[in-house]
Parts: sequence; structure tokens; C-alpha cells
Amino acid sequence: MPVPTSPPETDSPLEATLSPPEDALAGPPSHVAIEVRGARTHNLKGVSCRVPHGQVTVVTGPSGAGKSSLAFDTIYAEAQRRFVESMSTYVRQFLEQIERPPVEAVENVLPAIALEARNAVKSARATVGTLTEVHDILRLLFTHVGQVACPKCDGAVRGDGPQALADRLIDRFEGEPLTLVAALDRPPRQADLKLKELVRGGYARRLRDDGEIERLVPSSRWPKIDDPLLLALGRFRPRAESRARLISAIEEGYLLSAGRLRVRTASGGWCFYGRALTCETCGERLERPTPPLFSFNSPLGACPACQGFGRVLGIDRERVVPDASKSLAERPIAPWNSPAFEKHYPKLLAAAVEAGVPIDVPWRDLDAAQRAWVWSGAGSFTNLDRFFSRLERKTYKMHVRILLARYRAYNDCPSCRGRRLRPESLAVRVAGRDIGELSALSIEALRQWLATTDFGTGERGDAATLVVEQLAERLETLDRVGLGYLSLDRQGRTLSGGESQRIQLASALGAGLTGTLYVLDEPTIGLHPRDSDRLLALLRDLSSRGNTVLVVEHDPTLIRGADHVVDLGPKAGEHGGKVVAEGTLAEILEVPDSPTAACLRDPPPAPSVAELTAGAARAEAAPRVGVRGARANNLRGVDVEIPLGMLTAVVGVSGSGKSTLVENVIYGSYQRAQGTVDVEPGEHDALDGFAALDDVVLVDQRPLGRSSRSNPVTYVKAYDELRKAFAATPDAKKRGITAGHFSFNVDKGRCPDCRGTGTQEIDMQFMAPVEVVCEACLGRRFQPEVLAVRWRDRNIHETLELTVDEALEEFVDKKALHRKLSSLRAAGLGYLRLGQQTSTLSGGEAQRLKLATFLDRRRREQPTLFLFDEPTTGLHLSDIDLLHETLRRLVERGDGVVVVEHSIELVARADWIVDLGPGGGSDGGALLYAGPMQGFLEIDSPTAVSLRRHFRR
Repeated sequence: MPVPTSPPETDSPLEATLSPPEDALAGPPSHVAIEVRGARTHNLKGVSCRVPHGQVTVVTGPSGAGKSSLAFDTIYAEAQRRFVESMSTYVRQFLEQIERPPVEAVENVLPAIALEARNAVKSARATVGTLTEVHDILRLLFTHVGQVACPKCDGAVRGDGPQALADRLIDRFEGEPLTLVAALDRPPRQADLKLKELVRGGYARRLRDDGEIERLVPSSRWPKIDDPLLLALGRFRPRAESRARLISAIEEGYLLSAGRLRVRTASGGWCFYGRALTCETCGERLERPTPPLFSFNSPLGACPACQGFGRVLGIDRERVVPDASKSLAERPIAPWNSPAFEKHYPKLLAAAVEAGVPIDVPWRDLDAAQRAWVWSGAGSFTNLDRFFSRLERKTYKMHVRILLARYRAYNDCPSCRGRRLRPESLAVRVAGRDIGELSALSIEALRQWLATTDFGTGERGDAATLVVEQLAERLETLDRVGLGYLSLDRQGRTLSGGESQRIQLASALGAGLTGTLYVLDEPTIGLHPRDSDRLLALLRDLSSRGNTVLVVEHDPTLIRGADHVVDLGPKAGEHGGKVVAEGTLAEILEVPDSPTAACLRDPPPAPSVAELTAGAARAEAAPRVGVRGARANNLRGVDVEIPLGMLTAVVGVSGSGKSTLVENVIYGSYQRAQGTVDVEPGEHDALDGFAALDDVVLVDQRPLGRSSRSNPVTYVKAYDELRKAFAATPDAKKRGITAGHFSFNVDKGRCPDCRGTGTQEIDMQFMAPVEVVCEACLGRRFQPEVLAVRWRDRNIHETLELTVDEALEEFVDKKALHRKLSSLRAAGLGYLRLGQQTSTLSGGEAQRLKLATFLDRRRREQPTLFLFDEPTTGLHLSDIDLLHETLRRLVERGDGVVVVEHSIELVARADWIVDLGPGGGSDGGALLYAGPMQGFLEIDSPTAVSLRRHFRR
């Protein structure tokens, strides 16, 4: 092949670097992009598209249009299949069971990494620091730069050879009388014989307790007490001219006492020295720091009390006294409010009167000493600590274990104070801080500490420079993806799906991979609009390194900033699965049938002055509930009111305290007041007006259930009607098949091999398990005799394959079934199949499925307060209209609706705004605004600025 003298002309620099010479290839350079032809996964209808290499491609479209089917179930699945195919014979034997995506061809695919918007971390040991490898870099910093202190007395710790120690003694005690002493521990046997050998060897002087030297003779006996034998090596007045003699004595002492030495000063005090790290004050010997010493996942560094978890199992005092408004006379102690233990109250009240503890004052108004007396005070009564100690001794009884479980909680470990590490690890400090203190800082605060800390010069400073550069780079990346408010010791399993995905993204940048396909699922989940530009810049960094970035996304900022856009639609489910538009943003905007283009071209107009004024008047007249003095986590004594019969949006940057206010303070505190003990209430002064509510319901993004047999039709309780209909057919009655045979959870009719799931999991041992279609039932989940029963010309499997919209048309005469399924359509889930596993739903779809169950309820006399956590997750811009209409149905019933939300499209339609901030973490938690939309548009908070920018488009 001839070598060209100059690169061919192309439309982009990337093509110039990757394309072969023009005379070597006829046609367009196809290998500069992933080519997908004829994809038919799920609802895709023969989709063909391109994903250019080295660029950011966004796949968008209405919810259920097939975005994840294309990005994850087709492109990524094929990349994963080819990766397995390239491995050993043992792995390839399972390849025949891994279903190939239904696609004609996927060409030029790269090794792929999927970053999904879900948190797969289950271990309590995983933290933000370990997941991002920042903790590993911190361990190196403390190993090479850390100053070791004594964990017992916090004294200075050093290890010196004979010459270095001699110089130290001369510098510190020059001219002062000192006595060098070798401390010998008593041998386990024949101690007196050992002493005789020492005397014969010339060591005939012992230092007494009064500082005087006693001469030893061969008949002397070893001291019977546990104190060591103190052999005096000589008296010295350290000076430069006697340095050689001093070094010789030190070497002699090190040899006798295993590298340890004591110095008796003229004042009678002791100083301790040694070859190994030794505390000069108390003589404690320590190991030199190594990276495992700072790892709570290593037995060398983990706290012995909590095994590195940072928490120990104890009693939750708030569960024991759930209603702090009650006085002792009103019996506030929950475990004693039963016939078995109410006998403890009379003695407690009598002892309280004697001790001066008021019995008619609410528990919350008692001072700390008075509450501590109830828990551990002495007297002729059973205090709570003693009560629970007695129960602990009876845990062999089942009912006692059940009782204790109600009041169990994980409390900070008293030994390590929640820092997970042993005292020796926490005694090492860099610039006065131990690794536990630095891990408790937010990422943003840690960056500031690094920038303002002087790590010294010389060998230690050079080592710090290399480590600090790596650490600063990792922290900057985490800050750029909008996670600056997180602390390194935050448990990984407590992160949201969006936070977890952005941590994976930051780790991917730190890994430095090239030539890799990254597939991301809505990385803007939980991200404030002001941070979307930073996330886009991060994705561009990833692509500039030679990687291909494929993003399933609805955020306008990412769509506008993408190099290539694939717009699927035009609608959801069976009405989607087609490429509506593909190309650059300019090319997408020219397509008239694109729902994405329509939303980008024609954003909603700003509300008029009349609309804002009318909304403010309605909000002023609405009944309200309120929270006073919310102080949980980073909240700063927030007082806020929430109107009922209105749509309230709680907004603010990531980490500003929104979820803490809504989930912990409002929901957790209300449920704890109702007697629920398995929730975490947030610290606050009072909840006002909540007695007038029927209930407070939290609709968050947690999975709907662990069972793979759960699906939409079972979740809304419509499956019972289907099972009854099938069981009532003549064929079913003839075969003796009842409604129970159509259950996924009963062995009567479900497939015995897959137990009604339709799939089986293959353990790959060294890789993640692979899920394949059940060979026995071919994914139909039931036994052949059950599948033989037909109703309206379909068996149960074919019926469950219907979408909600199709089922509503088919079963219009079945009123109960139709009513339950109608709530799914009202929630915007008409495209889901009746039997689709709920585990495959996105967080937003799961929330709307939960919402559907509330739409089916009849209105109650008292209003309900609904709390939603980012309900727009997974929603296209065009789908937010339907969500808004659904939430308005609850509002029009008189219920209160609160949404924790970042989507400006939904916030723009709210009636009442609660804005927290101004920043995240320690910079957040303040109430910036609480009121109607009219006043919110006039302030300068980050959300208000984004909202005004949205209306100007």
C-alpha cells in the first residue's frame, strides 16, 4: 500500500487521524463510527444509526421510545458479548446461552463500560473515598508525609539509630547529668541465672527507684515484681567531645534491650528512645506507617471495636422515647407501655421526685443531666440502661429478640468515634489533622485544605508534591461532576443513582483509558442545572482522550452540547422505536416531527404578571403545614411552611439539604410520631399542622421490590382480576386449573426451573452473573398446561405481553380491571407491558408506578401530603406535561404535593417554591426563599437564575 505524502481532506480532525488513505477505501470511512443496522431489541423497529468515535453522542426521545434498548441492550450488550467471546474456552462455553441482541449488524464496536444510573453498592465498608480511590491516595500521603504521635499520650514519636540519638541528647541535654538505662523484661524462666550472666559480663549496676545506683553481685536476685530490671549503663553530661563514648553506650543499651533505651534526667523524669518508633514520653513502641495501617478494610488498620465499620449496634434513644412532647408522668418510654414492663413506672416516678427530676415537664424540655439520670442514674428504680442490659441477657428467647429489634440502631463507635480506624492510625497526622478528620471533610473543603497547606521541603516535601498532585486532580474531577458537597467517609450505599453514576464517571477519567466506549444513563440525575455545563465539559474531556461517549439523556444542556444526536420516537412503546432525527443539533432542529426539536425550539413562555399574582393569592389563602427549627445534617434551623392544595417545589444545588428536609425532617419525623420506628427522623423543633393530615406519603426512587416476579399489573393489584378471568374459562374449569395456577409465587402452575421469572442466572465465578432465558419455559414463566388455557384468544403469557394501552382497549368491559389499569395510563406508563419486570424500570418510572397506586384511591376526608423525590427522572421534556397533569390531579383533590426537583421545566410550573442553599454541604442548609413563584423570580439564587434563563430562551 503506498504511503500518502499528506493526510486526506476530511470534515474533522478525528477523521483525518483515523481514516485510511482515500485510494485504500472505496466509500465513506465507516470505521470512524459505530454502525448499527436493523436493531429490533424490545420495541426498536429496525433502527439504523451511527455513533461517531471520539465524540459525545446523546440518545434522546420520549420515555419508552427505545433509548435504553438501543444504547444498553443493543450496542453495549453486543460489546459485552464480544468481550466474553474473546476470553478462555471455559467462559466461551456459556456464550451459546447468552442471547445475541436482535440486530443485523453492529460494526466497529469498542470495548465498553456501562455507567448506569443505579447504585449497586451494598457493602457498608464502601465509601466515597474508596469508590473514587481518593482514600488510597490519602493513605500514601499519610504513609510518606504523616507525623506519628503516640496514641496513648499524644507525645512525640521518633526512631533513632545510635549516632542520631547521641546528637539528639547533646542538642537537648548538653551539659546536664543523665543516666542511660537499659530496661530488661523478666525472662519467662531462669531469671536469676540470666542476672548472674549479666553480672559476670560486667553489668553490675542497677538504678533504684530513688535514682541511686545499686551494685549487683552474682548472688543478686531478679526483682519479683513486673517492673523491668533497670541496668545503668553510665552517667553522662552530653557534650560534643564525649559523643563517641555516648554512642558506644547507646549501642550497648540497644543490644541489651532489643533496641530500646531509657534516660533518667537530673529532675528525676524519664525519656524513652529506641531504634523503632518510640514515644519519648511514655515509651509506647509503634510500627512505621504503611498504607494498610490507614485502611479500615485491613485488619492492620481497622478499629478493633467496630471492625472498621465505624458503627456498633446499640439502642436508639429516640425510638425508646418516640414522642418527646410527653412528660415522665405521661409514660413516654415505649418499651414500658406494655403489661409486662409497666411495673417500672411507679418506682421511676418516685425516684424522680426524690432526685429532683420533674415528672410534669415534656421530655424534650428536660436538660441533658436529667435525661441522663433516667437512662443511667442510681437509685431504687430500674434505669433504662439496666433494663436493656437485662434484656440482652435473655436474647435466647424469641420474643425478647423481637422486642430488642424494635429499638436497635447503629451508633457511632465510641472507640474510634465513627472514624473506622485504630488509635495507631489516627495518631498519624499531616498538618495537624488525622486521616479520619480529612475524610470527614467535603470534597470541596478538602480541595481548599490541599491548596492552603504547606507540606514542607526536602525529601518529605518532594514525596508530598507527587501525591498531592494526584489527589488534587481526583478531587477536581469529582467537584466538576457536581459532587463537591460529598464527604469521603459517606457510605457508598447511601448515594443516589445519579451520584453513584457520576462517581463512576470521575473514576473513569482517573483511569486514563483510551479507545473505550462509555455508555451512560442520564448522568444529570440529581444535578442542578448550573452544573450541567461542567458535566458536559467532563464528557468532552473523556471523548478528547480517544474515547467514544454514548449518553441516554433528556437534559437540554447536554442535548445542545452534544456532537451527535440520535432522536428516537415519535412516541413511547409500540408507537416508538424509530429514528425520528439524527445528526447535529442544527439538523435535529430542522425536523418538524421531532418531539425533542419541538421542545428545544419552543420553550414555554414566562408566566404573565396576572398569572403570578393569581397564584400568589391562591397560595396565601391555602391551608398550610410547617416545620420549625429543622437542624438535621447541614440544615441551619430552617423554618418553612408548605401550602396544601398547591404544587410545592423544593429546589437548590446538589447537597443543599433538600432531601434531608423532605425525607428526614418531614417524612421521618411524622412517621416516628405515628409510632413507626424504622425511619430516621431529622432533628427539628416542631411540626405544625400535621395533625390535620390523613397521612404523609413518600414516593422516592428506591426499588419497588427485590422480587423479579413483580410487574406493573401485580403492583396496582390488577393481576387478581386477570387470574380470575382466566380461571373462569371453560377450558380452565375442565382442566381443574384455578386462579392460583396463574400466580408467579405459587408452585402450582409456574415454571419449576425459573420459578416464574422467565430467566435464569448463570454464575460466571470471576465475572458478574449472566442472565439468560429459561430453557424450560422459553421465558413464558408458566407450565405448558397453564399456557394452554386461552381467554379472548390469548394465553396468560400473551396477555401479559400486552401494553397497558392495548389492555385498556381490549378489556374496556372489565370495569375493575380497566379502572386499575387506567391509573397507569394517567401516570404516563401506558407504554409498559403488563408483565414487564419492575426491576427493569428506571427510577422515574418506578416513582410514577407508585404514583399510579395513589391515583386509584378515593379521596379521603382529610388531605394527604405527598412527597416526591425527583419525579422527572427518566422523563423526556414532552413527558413532563403529562407528569404535571398527574400531579395536578392530586392537588385538585386538596392534597399537598411536594417535589424535590432539579428539572427547571417542572419547577417553572410550581405554585410555591422552597429554595435551599446557597451551596452544597457545609455551604448549604440555609433557607433562601419560601413563597409563591412571583417573588422567587426576583431573587439571585442559583435556581432563580436558571429559571429566568429558561424563560428567556
